[in-house]
Amino acid sequence: MEDLDLHILSPHFTNPEAAVEYLERLRWPDGRVCPHCGIVDSDDREHYRVKRANSNRKLWKCYSCRKQFTVTVGTIFADSHIPLNKWLLAFYLLCASKKGMSALQLQRMLGVSYKTSWFMCHRIRWAMTEPAFTTKLSGVVEADETYVGGKERNRKRQDKQKKTGRGTDKAPVMLLVERGGQVRSRHVANVSGDEVKGFIRINVDPSARIMTDSFASYRGLRHEFAEHGVVNHADGEYVRGDVHTNTAENYFSLLKRGINGSYHHVSKQHLHRYLSEFDFRYNNREDAHGVDDSERTRRAIQGAAGKRLMYADSR
Repeated sequence: MEDLDLHILSPHFTNPEAAVEYLERLRWPDGRVCPHCGIVDSDDREHYRVKRANSNRKLWKCYSCRKQFTVTVGTIFADSHIPLNKWLLAFYLLCASKKGMSALQLQRMLGVSYKTSWFMCHRIRWAMTEPAFTTKLSGVVEADETYVGGKERNRKRQDKQKKTGRGTDKAPVMLLVERGGQVRSRHVANVSGDEVKGFIRINVDPSARIMTDSFASYRGLRHEFAEHGVVNHADGEYVRGDVHTNTAENYFSLLKRGINGSYHHVSKQHLHRYLSEFDFRYNNREDAHGVDDSERTRRAIQGAAGKRLMYADSR
């Protein structure tokens, strides 16, 4: 009897040649493009295939610039010896897993080494990193901050005092979320007024209504935006009409469940990559945007073009 596993769902996950064909159609929908000179070939007159042994990746040569290329040139897949079908499966698994997937789990599912799996995950997160936003958040925007790191009770402290939130050595994360829209998070140096309000000014349109808690760093926002609604958590107030930060709290809950449950430990050096992963899945979610796992994976793979991440840079 045949084994039943995820690999049988699609030939793109099992056949390296099918994976190459899929990636070529995805990257070159209007015809093959030479990454060296930009010549487009829609009828096989500008490029020709170069035969080579023991390779599943098609090698092309451009008549114009006389340079060779494959579909992986100029992408995160470049110079990788991992079969493309395993790359596509790794993309799908990270895009379909709401709380992420650890490199150890991916290692078991793909049959690669842990070092390879770990580096693949970081390359995929780099592909998920969205370009600089050209439009600012508008409408009702919630702003909040949290702290990411190991649980304080598991840390060795000389005074044995358990502390959470501000005052710990955890990494502060600032979040902006537009209700019914996108989210933008960033690992910040601190949560001072200048740092917090500077992040808000860059990403939020002045016509927006800002919702925050009563943290002192948010003071003064009412002079820069259409409205500044505040809930005082210290007094047990969490909702007053449409004034609340519940959307931001829900995002942080998902982020922390992913980091504590799937990844267990995230260093400050790599925190921005994990934030990109969670932001991407949120901004390409199914509930409001009608994006399923397949479409989310396709969008992530499209983000692989024009990006490189060397192993030395990811350590």
